[in-house]
Amino acid sequence: MRQKISHNIFSVLLAGLVLLSTVSFAVEKHFCGDILIDVAIFSPPDSCGTNISASLVTADKKTCCKDVVEILKGQDQLKKTSFEDLLLDQQIFLTTLCYAYINLFEGLPEQVIPHQDYSPPNLIADIHVRDQVFII
Repeated sequence: MRQKISHNIFSVLLAGLVLLSTVSFAVEKHFCGDILIDVAIFSPPDSCGTNISASLVTADKKTCCKDVVEILKGQDQLKKTSFEDLLLDQQIFLTTLCYAYINLFEGLPEQVIPHQDYSPPNLIADIHVRDQVFII
């Protein structure tokens, strides 16, 4: 039971690891000057509250606010190997391993119980108590 639970937990962790290694996402950061205001992963970051209209900002002056986007790219090429891509020695090893593993857990032959349908006779009297024969 304990081995089955640990096997299930390990399987879920490995599936999560494969999922996280193949997913890409972007981390957006909003700075006002040198101060980090907001970090967002799935939504746009909040601004620092200074709304400077485009007409007031001239080409010479830049705003103190900046947005930094860091893209964390996941793995996009997974190696998929089929059985036919393996060498002949590797194919023979895998087939013999599977055959030996499957035959390792053969069930025991069903035992025949000859007196399965036999019902014992009704006990009329307790013979040991009646004859007072006891094993000491």
